[in-house]
Amino acid sequence: MVSCYLVVSIYKRRQSCSVNIGHLSIGGSAPIAVQSMTNTSTEDVSGTVKQIIELVNAGSEIVRITVNTREAAACVPKIVKELDKNSINVPLVGDFHYNGHLLLAEYPQCAQALAKYRINPGNVGKGEKHDTNFKTMIEAAIKWQKPVRIGVNWGSLDQDLLAEMMDTNAKSSQPAESGAVLTQAIVQSALRSAKLAQEYGLAHNKIILSAKVSIVSDLVTVYRQLAQSCDYPLHLGLTEAGMSTKGIVSSTAALSILLSEGIGDTIRASLTPEPGGDRTQEVTVCQQVLQALGLRSFSPNVTACPGCGRTTSTVFQELAKEIEDHLQARRKTWKERYPGFEELKVAVMGCIVNGPGESKHADIGISLPGTGEEPKAPVFIDGQYFNTLSGATLAKDFIALVDNYVEKRFSSSTRIAVTK
Repeated sequence: MVSCYLVVSIYKRRQSCSVNIGHLSIGGSAPIAVQSMTNTSTEDVSGTVKQIIELVNAGSEIVRITVNTREAAACVPKIVKELDKNSINVPLVGDFHYNGHLLLAEYPQCAQALAKYRINPGNVGKGEKHDTNFKTMIEAAIKWQKPVRIGVNWGSLDQDLLAEMMDTNAKSSQPAESGAVLTQAIVQSALRSAKLAQEYGLAHNKIILSAKVSIVSDLVTVYRQLAQSCDYPLHLGLTEAGMSTKGIVSSTAALSILLSEGIGDTIRASLTPEPGGDRTQEVTVCQQVLQALGLRSFSPNVTACPGCGRTTSTVFQELAKEIEDHLQARRKTWKERYPGFEELKVAVMGCIVNGPGESKHADIGISLPGTGEEPKAPVFIDGQYFNTLSGATLAKDFIALVDNYVEKRFSSSTRIAVTK
């Protein structure tokens, strides 16, 4: 006798405290936020402002900038002023390493203008200077009422802490492998730093933690341990993920595992852009990960088949691309005019095998003829056959049907009528 069991996985968000970053709430019941970082010199005010605007327009809800020199610190208020002129209201995070204690103390306007500070406990000094410098930065956060992300990175881990834990492990009767000790050191660096920050007076709901590594399995291990050990909001990201497909796949794999387990309150895909490449790609990747997992919706979903020997015509590929471009071009305007438009599902299929079925599963779909099939393309709306398109104006006609569907389903007047 064979027994069959259906295993159902239900996503449940990890409970974390809520931290306010400017107008944005992180953790608690707030949506998982997408963030990014500029790669411009912060001293280049116009260039940095331009890139921040590009990132925000792409959907970045938090943007981090490097604050590494006195000149950069002096430029932060100017950047915020220019963003205000352009009506860009995005929480701006200052990324501090080595000299953050000096810059925050010497440039109070910078400290006040930023929405959050990112502090790397491995780069605040060594020995006695470590705690003194860290305290100075925490005191600035308290003074200006700013939250802090304590961001540990295995590439710049506190070596004193690591040496201490390695020594303790070596004396153990059953010593763990060095890799496991390194993982524990990363977690302990974050937790100890958070505890120290609270001892210095920073409120519990002003702290966010991150602990980044560049290997997917290690990242999953680190964040699982963090999630079990605290209720601080967690920022996820595979550090130095890499370029192009490698970076996208690695980031997606790491983020998806953790998010599906309910771990993570903000995310970033730390992609290395191609020379002269578009920085906003990392924002798009994060949005696609969240949307694919069903956690948030950012833009309509266009389903299209990959093609095979039955689809020697490229018409369905061209139409799918045309629909994608059409929806993206109207995304910003339609999100304001048609609330919920980003949840739209469109199918553009290439033959009769799965075409009608996929089209019925979408809000609106079209099944184009494959090789040797009758030259007609049935359209399905809300799971029901609507009409058949053909001829030279097929693409134009289908796009008109999509536009009409969006207007009828997502217009404010329609929603009010449905509510009544």
